[in-house]
Amino acid sequence: MAVTVSPERDTVATPVQRALKEAFYAGAISFGLFVLFIGLKTGQNMSNELVVTTRWGLLAAVVIATAVGRFLYVAYGQPFMASQKITDVATGLLPASVASRFFQLPWFIAAVVAAVLLFALNSSLAGWVGAEPAGYLQFLRAVAVIYVLACVIYYFRAFIHANFTKLGITALLLYPILVIAVLSLNAWSIVGGMQGSLKWVDNFGIQILIYVMLAWGLNIVVGLAGLLDLGYVAFYALGAYAYALLATHFGLSFWILLPAAGAMAALWGVLLGFPVLRLRGDYLAIVTLAFGEIIRLVLINWREVTNGSAGISGIPKVSFFGLMSFNVSDPNYIAKVLGIAQSGAYYKIFLYYLILGLCLLTAFVTIRLRRLPVGRAWEALREDEIACRSLGINTTTTKLTAFATGAMFGGFAGSFFAARQGFVSPESFVFLESAIILAIVVLGGMGSLVGIAVAAMVMIGGTEALRELDFLKQIFGPDFTPELYRMLLFGMAMVIVMLWKPRGFVGSREPTAFLKERRAVSGSFTKEGHG
Repeated sequence: MAVTVSPERDTVATPVQRALKEAFYAGAISFGLFVLFIGLKTGQNMSNELVVTTRWGLLAAVVIATAVGRFLYVAYGQPFMASQKITDVATGLLPASVASRFFQLPWFIAAVVAAVLLFALNSSLAGWVGAEPAGYLQFLRAVAVIYVLACVIYYFRAFIHANFTKLGITALLLYPILVIAVLSLNAWSIVGGMQGSLKWVDNFGIQILIYVMLAWGLNIVVGLAGLLDLGYVAFYALGAYAYALLATHFGLSFWILLPAAGAMAALWGVLLGFPVLRLRGDYLAIVTLAFGEIIRLVLINWREVTNGSAGISGIPKVSFFGLMSFNVSDPNYIAKVLGIAQSGAYYKIFLYYLILGLCLLTAFVTIRLRRLPVGRAWEALREDEIACRSLGINTTTTKLTAFATGAMFGGFAGSFFAARQGFVSPESFVFLESAIILAIVVLGGMGSLVGIAVAAMVMIGGTEALRELDFLKQIFGPDFTPELYRMLLFGMAMVIVMLWKPRGFVGSREPTAFLKERRAVSGSFTKEGHG
């Protein structure tokens, strides 16, 4: 008996058809996610009654942007990336890279000219074109500067890759000087440049370096030893409160309390390590999370010592090694001693170089420890604890040294934070801080100091840059606050990085032990991106 099969024509959707379908789904999902977060805003009136304000326009803008972005990616982005892998039949070569077509010399020259002109005319833009167009021109200037820097990095990428550490340290050392020079030229006044540098040195310099140091400290626990710690902010808080209490009540110097705060945090790291010696994975994460919350609740409720939620204010400033002071009323104020103009920028610049020195110390100690037996024991513990024990390694002391060392650097960063702020409160040490620090470690590549530093610069610097986007208020209304959306952008960045670089910004590393020749190990051969 014969069976007749009627062939059916297979229909294959075009990229545009698939893009329309996926754009609709993306818009519907974004609407469901953001309707309560963006579309509705709650507040209270003078009678202390709940008031709900609708923001349908902003919600529509977000949904449309999500749908359009998905459409462009599926319809044009994916086919373009696929075409980049197809060899030309005539020449036998792959197509020119996107970077080589994007970074071209005529565009580079145009961007340099635009940036220079907009910098030179910055003080006159508002008077010539008005406040609103001036905001857009300032944004255009920022884009031009970013493009110029990207071009320089692209054309000199081989030299930068070969000398990245030296160039990075040099750039960090010269950063305050370059900021003051650029702002002085912009304002045609050295005094104006010094005062204008406060924001850039503090928010974009000191703030980023604090998180770099915290992330490098957590990297010892998570990246090297493989112990998932969700309560690292507790050591940060212990260092800050140790300095704040001892400095305000006993008048001790910062240079004495800095190692004392680190030692106290290390002691608590050992105390935390003992109960969790038998725990791994999710169980360890839960216990460390509870430890962080316990410390925060103790700081809130032990009012006789910590002053509760009101915090501790009037924390003394750091002196210049006891030789000069940064308080204007002191006889040994730095401006009086050196005979220079009075300015608040001196203290910020000094704090910048201080935290930079602490970061370099953290990196130096981490690199040295990785080459010692204890560092190799950390990495063995991270890869396989059972095999680590079978080799005769004492996992108890290995875990305790990892917790103590990482906590010590968290205590150093906490004492510096208290000296910089002059005020500490439990609100500065919530779980979100631990999550951000851990996210920086994961995004940068666990175990990679350079990748973690880049991740901290991008994430913390990017969120700080949102404060400068005042022109967005002219688009979304005067009540729009860009910095409130920093966590949304932070989460989007995490998703993008985990999709494209699942092992972090730096997916390879040089092993601490090697035979004859040192070679970088690809991230594909490392466990869960720990390399």
